[in-house]
Amino acid sequence: MKRRYLTVTLALAAMALFTVIAIDYVRTNRPDAAGPATVRTTGKALVGGAFSLVDHTGRRVTDADYRGKYLLVFFGYTYCPDVCPAELQVMTLALDLLGDKADRIQPLFITIDPQRDTVDRMKDYVGNFYKTLVGLTGTPEEIAKAAKAYRVYYKKAEVEDDDYLMDHTSIVYLMDPEGEFIAHFPYGVRPEKMAARIATALK
Repeated sequence: MKRRYLTVTLALAAMALFTVIAIDYVRTNRPDAAGPATVRTTGKALVGGAFSLVDHTGRRVTDADYRGKYLLVFFGYTYCPDVCPAELQVMTLALDLLGDKADRIQPLFITIDPQRDTVDRMKDYVGNFYKTLVGLTGTPEEIAKAAKAYRVYYKKAEVEDDDYLMDHTSIVYLMDPEGEFIAHFPYGVRPEKMAARIATALK
C-alpha cells in the first residue's frame, strides 16, 4: 500500500511539474507574450545575443558593430500590412521626440521573412521611417539564430502561392551599449511613453 501511495504521489508531482514548465514555455514564447523571460536567480532578462546579418546596404554586420550605441530592436517583415509599419512609425516618432539624444540610439529592423526581404527590398522599405533605421536580413538560419537570441516567435501563416502573412512577436526591445536588455515596449505603446522610457535609460 505504501509503495502504491508513493508511486501515485510521484506521478502527481511529475504531472504538476510538467504543467508548470508547459505554462511557462507558452507564456514566454507565444506571439503576444507580455515580455522577456528572466533567469530566476539573477532577474536578468534572457534577451539579446550574437548575430551576423546583412544590412540594407549589403554590408555584413554583427552585434559587435553596434557596441557603444543604445539599440531599439524590432523583428518584423516588409510585407506586413499593419503591425510592423505601425511599430516602426512609433519608433520614428519616439526618436523624433528625443531630439539630439536620438543620436545615441541605433534603431534596427530585423526581418523574419528573409525569403522575400532582400537587401534591395529592405533598402526601399526602411527609407519610409527614421533616418538612421537599419534594416537587417540574412539566410533563414541566420535570422532564426537572431530571433532565438531575442526570444522572438515567428511562423508563416495563410499561405496562398507566394503570398503569405507571418505571425510574429511584436515587441520593441531597448538594449544598452553593451548589448544588455533594458526594457521592452509591447505593441500599441504610445511614442511619448517610449521616448520617456528611453530618455530615462540614457546615461
